Amino acid sequence: MPMTAGIAHEVRGQVVHLTLDRPEALNALTPDMRDALVARLDEASADPQVRAVVLTGTGRGFCAGADLRGGAGSGDRIPGDVARTIRLGAQRLIAAVLDCEKPVLAAVNGTAAGLGAHLAFACDLILAAESARFIEVFVRRGLVPDAGGAYLLPRLLGPHRAKELMFFGDALPAPDAERLGLVNRVVPDAELEKTAHEWATRLAAAPTRALALTKQLVHTCMESDRASAFAAEAWAQEINMTTEDAREGLRAFVERRGPEFRGR
Repeated sequence: MPMTAGIAHEVRGQVVHLTLDRPEALNALTPDMRDALVARLDEASADPQVRAVVLTGTGRGFCAGADLRGGAGSGDRIPGDVARTIRLGAQRLIAAVLDCEKPVLAAVNGTAAGLGAHLAFACDLILAAESARFIEVFVRRGLVPDAGGAYLLPRLLGPHRAKELMFFGDALPAPDAERLGLVNRVVPDAELEKTAHEWATRLAAAPTRALALTKQLVHTCMESDRASAFAAEAWAQEINMTTEDAREGLRAFVERRGPEFRGR
């Protein structure tokens, strides 16, 4: 499996597998790892041969957040340094997941903390191993949540639950995350890879452009009034009806057979 800056990259069929591979550090993200992830997600988005992305980690952790051992809490700064670092770093990574034109499936194999939790929450679908847990670790360090946390969590949970997680910083076990609706499904640790493969295979066989437009539509409609949401829905349908997969889906319905989508 090719490796770039602690990110293993493998293509199986039409699915790209991106694996965080610094198990000795619970896959804490260095700037190089973060930039490599952004680049891989951008590549997957633009590649017509790629129809789904799986994001996971090795060892006991999915991702322990940003690697802070480089002296993030010390040193001289001038006004604007912190905001610029956040904007070009963690926020750019979360945006790359949200904006990826292919469905991104998180297979959370262990602890997901801080940036690591938000990286999972930004994905389109989330599978979690029973041993996984999610931690809003920022308050433990005297920090404000970043990496889109205050944007993502209230939309997933509502403001009161989001603030409970952010204010206390308690570890949230995977079964509780499933109960709250933060993850799609919790599976035994030994079945995570198998289930992720099954889900990714289904996503890769789906009408890729329709999924991309659906993803964009959901994100847009969460922040729109009804008129804007309805207009976005109408234009998404307009665009999608020009695709080969839409025509194939309608033909298959009329001909009473299963469709064969090709991602175009």
